[in-house]
Amino acid sequence: MRSPRSPNHSPNPLRLIVLGATGTIGVATVTALVQRGHEVVCFVRPRSGAGGALGPQDSQHLLAGATVRFGEITDPNAFARDGLCGERFDALVSCLASRTGVPEDAWAIDHRAHVHALEAARKVGVRQVVLLSAICVQKPILAFQQAKLAFEKTLVESGLVYSIVRPTAFFKSLSGQIDRVKRGKPFLVFGDGALTACKPISDRDLGNYLADCLDDDRLHNRILPIGGPGEAMTPRQQGEQLFALLSKPPRFKQVPVALLDTIVAVLGGLGRWIPPLAAKAELARIGRYYATESMLVLNPQSGRYDAAATPSTGSDTLSDFYADLVSGAVSAERGDHSVF
Repeated sequence: MRSPRSPNHSPNPLRLIVLGATGTIGVATVTALVQRGHEVVCFVRPRSGAGGALGPQDSQHLLAGATVRFGEITDPNAFARDGLCGERFDALVSCLASRTGVPEDAWAIDHRAHVHALEAARKVGVRQVVLLSAICVQKPILAFQQAKLAFEKTLVESGLVYSIVRPTAFFKSLSGQIDRVKRGKPFLVFGDGALTACKPISDRDLGNYLADCLDDDRLHNRILPIGGPGEAMTPRQQGEQLFALLSKPPRFKQVPVALLDTIVAVLGGLGRWIPPLAAKAELARIGRYYATESMLVLNPQSGRYDAAATPSTGSDTLSDFYADLVSGAVSAERGDHSVF
């Protein structure tokens, strides 16, 4: 496994409040902020992480070097009372996101919780906000994309210094097929496996980029699409890398997009009568979106995704991450948006 990069001390250490700190990107961001000499306070749920698996002591261990405070971010008063505690802060950094993306969750977390946090943070002196968003909001047809855009608009209009970071695909979201390929099964692709492309970015590189946004005024008051190093990759190319690492001949199984369309239509129809199926229909729509849309900068004039226009950062590659997973050096927590 690669050694961590050297800490890069901030020329202007700040007092920060961080949301979404216990997610994998949140942890990487807190690590980068602490290494740079910022005073970091994290506001997390009493039971956080995937499925609420982390208790208070787990969160404190995970976020070493930061002060950890606990409360429910969906409670409009809890962030001010239990997180900010009436103390002064310079900046708010948010890696917070809804776990499922279904409408109720998305509007509660991606929008309302952020709006309440922004209002409370301003009252204690916050003048700068770094927001982790998503590159897929360029084509907003899903509830969580619309909720994210609604808060982005609120932030831009707030008068505060902002950096809205829209990353491409995360390493962890591209790791779901390693076990099945190890078991000798084919790598699943939609269509011919070249319908989409992305510039995968690691948690560490993204965390460092978010930390950069605090100090680099070139990143202020901007919406910032960002990808990892190297050329854009299709799912088929990702599969080929994995087979090569496992010393196996490439085997692919093509899944027709029409199958996802059928699932969406059936669940959507039944969801009108059976509410739990409406949520499943939205998850299916999210899956279809990721299966058919590239995570690259969208050219508004041509309507095409543009790999050359998608900036790159960092040094961690997907191939190195796959190698670490195959060797057991790392493990990957995968979110609820995973297609496979």
